[in-house]
This record gives sequence, structure tokens and C-alpha cells, in this order.
Amino acid sequence: MPWPAQEGGHRPGRKAGALVVLVDGELALYVERGGKTLLTFTEDPQALDLCAAAVVDVIRRGAADKMAVEKVNGVPVLDTDVARALTGAGFYSTPRGLRFRA
Repeated sequence: MPWPAQEGGHRPGRKAGALVVLVDGELALYVERGGKTLLTFTEDPQALDLCAAAVVDVIRRGAADKMAVEKVNGVPVLDTDVARALTGAGFYSTPRGLRFRA
């Protein structure tokens, strides 16, 4: 799969522990190893909801016992549209961002 061009400091990479979420066969979300930073490749609210649900499903299936997201596209997660999708999927607010525990 070719990686899409991304402006800014963070770019997706083929790294152990990183996760990708595809929506309709297209890269929609990249979760960096450890889950603190997300990169989005869509602004569609429905696609972001699907991405958030997929991340929660991966955590519940045992890929991790928790995830604490601090940044999305280099911006604090609480200042993004992704925060709405993540909280809708079960993440909760912390002083540093959003967290989900299995």
C-alpha cells in the first residue's frame, strides 16, 4: 500500500506496533506505536466514528490493555474532531488527553 503524503512533522511508517484503520479500503487513521499519537487521513465524521470503534475493538480483543491518546496530527487530542469520535466509542477525558481501558 502506498503511504499518502502528510504535511507536518509526523508521518505514518511501517513500524512494529503501529496500527492502521482502513475505511472503504482507504487509509483513514494511523495509530503510532504506543497509541499516544494519531494521524488522520479523513475529516468525514462517520469515518472517524468507524475508526474510533475499530480502535476500541482492537483494545478489547487484547492487543493492548489501555490506550492514552495525547495528540492528533500534532495537535492536543481534546482540540480535535477526533475527540468526539473517541469519546463516543468509550474513551474518557484525562488531564493529558483521552484514555480507554479494556
